[in-house]
Amino acid sequence: MRGLAVLCLAGTLVTSGVSAQEIEVDGPDVILRDVPFTITVSAPASATPTLVTVRLRDGTLVGDTIIPPLESVALTNVTVSSADLVPIVIEGPASRTEFERRVFPAWISILPPFVAIVLAFALREVVTSLFAGVFVGSLFLTGFNPLTATFMTANRFARDAVAHADHAAIILFTLLLGGMVGIVTRMGGMRAIVDAVAPLATTRRRAQVATWLAGLAVFFDDYSNSLIVGNTMRPLTDRLRISREKLAYIVDSTAAPVAAVFIVSTWIGYEVSLIAGGLELAAQQQSANPDLVAQLQSVSPFGIFLQTIPYLFYPLLAIFTVALIAYTGRDFGPMLKAEQRAASGKGLHREGAQLAADLASDLKEADNVPSGRWWNGALPVAALVVTVLAGLVTTGIASLGPDEPRTLRNIFGGADPYSPLMWGSILACIVALVLGASQRIFTVGQGIDAWLSGLRAMLLAIVILVFAWSLGSVTESLETASFLAGALSERLPPTLLPVSVFVVAAIIAFSTGTSWATMAILVPLVVPLAVSMVGTLDPASHADRAVLLGSLASVLAGAIWGDHCSPISDTTVLSSTASSCDHVDHVRTQLPYALLVGAVAIVCGNILAAVGVPAWLCLIIGIVAVYLLVRFLGKPDEIPDVPPLDLTEMRSGGT
Repeated sequence: MRGLAVLCLAGTLVTSGVSAQEIEVDGPDVILRDVPFTITVSAPASATPTLVTVRLRDGTLVGDTIIPPLESVALTNVTVSSADLVPIVIEGPASRTEFERRVFPAWISILPPFVAIVLAFALREVVTSLFAGVFVGSLFLTGFNPLTATFMTANRFARDAVAHADHAAIILFTLLLGGMVGIVTRMGGMRAIVDAVAPLATTRRRAQVATWLAGLAVFFDDYSNSLIVGNTMRPLTDRLRISREKLAYIVDSTAAPVAAVFIVSTWIGYEVSLIAGGLELAAQQQSANPDLVAQLQSVSPFGIFLQTIPYLFYPLLAIFTVALIAYTGRDFGPMLKAEQRAASGKGLHREGAQLAADLASDLKEADNVPSGRWWNGALPVAALVVTVLAGLVTTGIASLGPDEPRTLRNIFGGADPYSPLMWGSILACIVALVLGASQRIFTVGQGIDAWLSGLRAMLLAIVILVFAWSLGSVTESLETASFLAGALSERLPPTLLPVSVFVVAAIIAFSTGTSWATMAILVPLVVPLAVSMVGTLDPASHADRAVLLGSLASVLAGAIWGDHCSPISDTTVLSSTASSCDHVDHVRTQLPYALLVGAVAIVCGNILAAVGVPAWLCLIIGIVAVYLLVRFLGKPDEIPDVPPLDLTEMRSGGT
């Protein structure tokens, strides 16, 4: 038997009264060779402290610890270099239990996302690609048994992805939002919104800028941003022959960057909590330096976050780039071809595209739709936005302790980011149904049929989301992020810490498809590392402080960059869904823009800031660089612009 680790956990009591079978051990699903992992040992029935010694089969001492009564202790930084397939053994005075884990070379942990990403680009078919990635990971976890791996793919990863409370909330929100769009479309609300906005956005340029402004307005949550802006603006951009790929790009490259840099959003509490934890770890590691510990304990995590905002070069430059491309009408790479195709009337999407949500063809208006009633579309959307905001405030206030101040930062920082999404989408569906039925545009039964049509149009998007989350669980089981963080962090040059962190975060987010998990992994590593390098938090030490703030900001910025480039990211999937765009086409057309902005952020932002250039000056240099590159690389559609909307024709029902 080859591929399993050998650990011998000998449970020896400091005092009598506990048998070995009462000792419980938990660890990773697999062990990567020479990659540190954690074992949790607990003795829940113990009435006295228990001494636990961890050894490899050959007798090598890994560590020992004393477990307090009724508690658990985590043994960290355990490593295994052996390739032998031998079970972990837990031995006590009178019993013996085995705990088997397979050992693999560390590089295999990146195979599942690698397979999924390569197949997605090669086949232009995302469901099969994601399934293949999950299946490959399941093969490693089941000992290369294809039948068991198939069962694990469905029974463990897909089922658990759906059963996860946060994931279930996003699924319900997406389905209900599709149902709302179905009802609103049936009663002509989406067309009425377009009619109302059309006088302000009569050209392709104005429509793209309006979509970007809408993305800035929905700043409080990236999921809400993608789904609301994409679904609301799609009828207008369709009418003006703006490709679905361009709409998805504007939506995706605005949503997360805006939510990440705005101080009132669902991201803020998460980011501040991670910073606080990183500062605590840094203080523990710097115990021999009382002055630095005092600085770490006195600094405000929220204050640190505010100071990192100017160093968030990629999110800030991404927001600017979307506005620049929308206003100038210059595109390059696959996006240029997509825009030429759409503007010339050859199709809003590629022939044969697999649309993440085909709302345009699945949903139809009723025969007796009144014209000009823009509120039929605006009121359900307003109910959604107001309810989500109110829910964030309500749950945020409920999370605060009696002594915590009711500031916007604390309220949004403690808010539940998922429940308000469901509340808002449910209320929006009810408002839409009541509006249509009360105006006798349709009966209640017909409204329910329209609602169900909206739900059905979202099913492919839900399948993609479930498999994307499943692949994320596979990478977690295979310790992919830990391997990447460890392998890359060992090569971080001290003088280039911010840019190195940016690249590491991007690689992890690209491979795992999640920016939040990337931040959770890297912030506790980066904060202590940066503090140990600079050795001070003194505001007067500008260069050292730039390294600290730049490194911390690079975690968030790099995570968003990797998310934008990854076809297995849930926010990227949602942007494709809301824009009714082929998911792989969205990733292919957005990727050159993300790479360009990421390169500028590295060169003009991270590197210059690390050598002492002020952050505001780095941003200006980056903006100029992006502008020049877009002017040099970008080209107009090379066909006459679509004529401005004929408002008279629109009011009479024409398109």
